[in-house]
Amino acid sequence: MTTGIRRRTAVAALTVLALLGAPAVSAQALGRPAPAHAAPLELPRPTGPYAVGSQVLHLTDHDRADPWVPEAGDRELMVSVHYPARSGGAGSPAAYMDTEEARLMLAQRGLDGVVPAATVAATTTHARTGARPAPGRFPLVLLSPGFGTPRATLTSLAEDLASNGFVVAGVDHAYETTGTAFPGGRILTCAACDAVEAAPDDAASAAVLRSVSAGRAEDLGFVLDRLTGPRPAWNNSRMIDGRRVAAVGHSIGGNAAASTMLADPRVDAGVNMDGTFFDPVPASGLGGRPFLMLGTDAGHHPGGEDASWHEAWQRLDGWKRWLTVKDSGHFTFTDTPWLAEQFGLPVDPEAPLAGDRSTEITRDYVAAFLDLALKNRRQPLLDGPTGRNPEVVFQQP
Repeated sequence: MTTGIRRRTAVAALTVLALLGAPAVSAQALGRPAPAHAAPLELPRPTGPYAVGSQVLHLTDHDRADPWVPEAGDRELMVSVHYPARSGGAGSPAAYMDTEEARLMLAQRGLDGVVPAATVAATTTHARTGARPAPGRFPLVLLSPGFGTPRATLTSLAEDLASNGFVVAGVDHAYETTGTAFPGGRILTCAACDAVEAAPDDAASAAVLRSVSAGRAEDLGFVLDRLTGPRPAWNNSRMIDGRRVAAVGHSIGGNAAASTMLADPRVDAGVNMDGTFFDPVPASGLGGRPFLMLGTDAGHHPGGEDASWHEAWQRLDGWKRWLTVKDSGHFTFTDTPWLAEQFGLPVDPEAPLAGDRSTEITRDYVAAFLDLALKNRRQPLLDGPTGRNPEVVFQQP
């Protein structure tokens, strides 16, 4: 395999898929038994005033064939909607992920002999299915995960945003994860990853990933249609204020946030969490809409050294911030550091930021941006560095 794009995508984007950026080795190779973990894994508690409800939707776009497996038929998506709910404990605890989804995710990282899939799948969440929606109308956040990574790995962020007054639609894009459970017992694996692996050179790899981002923009636009259109797919859609919409994503999902804004004028703001802009921001910008880039610190990919971030920064034509986080890694902005610490997995020496700080920083800065962009609430946190968060650097390229 060549260096450059192919190394970054096939190694970083394809294999750093599971629980933390821990080394992809077995417990035996480490020369010690697998970490013992008696207590169940648990996500951090949401910080907002609302309880959190959750519902899973299976959506099919009958106007598009699947781009990766055309013979499969129409494009399918699995969507987890997290929403502000009434307090009182109505409903059942929401599942974190399917056991087979967890097994495939762990196997891709070589952690299937270290971390039990059933334990990961049974991670305690703080959302409840069937919870009664809170009164009022709330902004919508479309949430897209990293390439090859299940939507479940952004659950902590989704729950926290919902608790703070947002409806959040986390999307698994068919054939773009290590494994996603669909109705009928189907588990769809990552045909898109195979397409990147099969690309003959860096340019071809980049072209595939650009198509991933552009295709996700179509997916997210379709989800927006189905949540806010005349015949909504979600029975609580009246909660959504379709005039206030943002796209947020991690890795290629972060690139897709910009791609979605470019393709759909209904999307008012976007966040890219450490994703290369394989689908570039055009020279004409994003129509003056606000955008947040939140990434790894200098010397790490992509927030510190990625040329696409410098190009995007120059082209963004609305309110914008470029923030990097010291001691962070590509998966800092997901659930993985928090869960890995509970398992006692070794700390990545290139990303030693503690799981609680990873979670707090990600939640705080994304929520502050969305409060500013969608609720018009001034956010001093975004004005400049603060002693409370010494890890966060405001870049001024």
